[in-house]
Amino acid sequence: MNVIPALIGFSEKNGQWFAEGVSLAQLAKDFGTPLYVYSKEAICSAYRAYDAACIRPNGTRRARIHYAMKANSNLAVLDELKQLGAGFDLVSGGELARALHIGADPKSLVFAGVGKSSLEIEDALRTGVKCINVESIPELHRINTIAKKLGLRAPISLRVNPDVDANTHPYISTGLKDNKFGIAYHEVLKTYREAALLSHIDVVGIDCHIGSQITNASPYLDALDKVLDLITQLQREGILIHHLDLGGGLGIDYGSDAPPNITEFTNLLLNRVEERGYGNLEVLLEPGRSLVGNAGVLLTEVEYLKTGSDKNFCIVNAAMNDLMRPALYEAYHAIVPTQTSNVSPRLYDVVGPVCESGDWLGKDRMLAISEGDVLAILSAGAYGFVMASNYNTRGRAAEVMIDGNQAFLVRERETVSSLYEKERTLNK
Repeated sequence: MNVIPALIGFSEKNGQWFAEGVSLAQLAKDFGTPLYVYSKEAICSAYRAYDAACIRPNGTRRARIHYAMKANSNLAVLDELKQLGAGFDLVSGGELARALHIGADPKSLVFAGVGKSSLEIEDALRTGVKCINVESIPELHRINTIAKKLGLRAPISLRVNPDVDANTHPYISTGLKDNKFGIAYHEVLKTYREAALLSHIDVVGIDCHIGSQITNASPYLDALDKVLDLITQLQREGILIHHLDLGGGLGIDYGSDAPPNITEFTNLLLNRVEERGYGNLEVLLEPGRSLVGNAGVLLTEVEYLKTGSDKNFCIVNAAMNDLMRPALYEAYHAIVPTQTSNVSPRLYDVVGPVCESGDWLGKDRMLAISEGDVLAILSAGAYGFVMASNYNTRGRAAEVMIDGNQAFLVRERETVSSLYEKERTLNK
């Protein structure tokens, strides 16, 4: 089975696949493989679908988009989203540095993450980020101590763990009580009371994120209602909340998924906020995958076609170190030849050269291919390159962004020598 998702920016015409106006087969010739290819058009289209729900008919804004850059942190991707007006959701000091490098306004940055180091907290406070999302009571006290040392006040929100089942893969579920993320729902009120009394803490918001690749709006609404109930209780106690951070996690179509329409989904959430009487509250949305997932593909070349009595293997030059999702989550990605062939189709497992049985990219795919053909692994724009590694001393892929009929190399391919240039032996 090889189910093809609906895509913007990528299309098949007369037996060839294109990224906007550029042939994928030609990109493979020009830049080599493995190669990540991103469509600027697809990124912009997804962003505008969110933004359409964030603007009221009278032109006023009712929500702001903060891109969850862990999905894809290439500088070109970040810069395009910044140009569109996005802020950023960060989960590490490295992501903070990337956002600042492309000129992001510090007040457009929200620093999240369950295990922030003291150095990361200090950098965030010195930078003047909009907010630090607190995930535990010990972290709250550490932030207060560091802010006091720096002579600064720390703007914080608490990340609420609402104990809502997002009905997604357990590895990417974050809103259940047995997940490591956030403050347990029954502890949130007392933690806010504690935070309000700390000398160098400014309570500014409340945050909730329940998981990733969610294709049903019901868990979002359940979590939202629980968080709005908390805001009501906090206001009664004189603890004012200035912004509500709804997180991200909306899924995409990998081929057989049916996520809600982005604009309709966003309207559903924002309308619920207004129906509950919080229309004047600043709302933050933090989409990641749904902005970039279907805006990228991974190109790879067929090295060998290995036939067997039980299985046929299509061995390609991309591997689990290039795209980890299939090995990690048993995730599905559609795989298509970039050019049609006259050979008879066969059923293959598409596998890589890494020395692991888990190194597969697609199972039981009907493909008409020959050795030397270039395949496109679709829907690879999110959690693709950012999760790549150098396992087996393999350099990470190059990255290209397409704008109309032009291809721009936005990250050079790693060379093998660059992988060990900072290593030392004892005998030199």
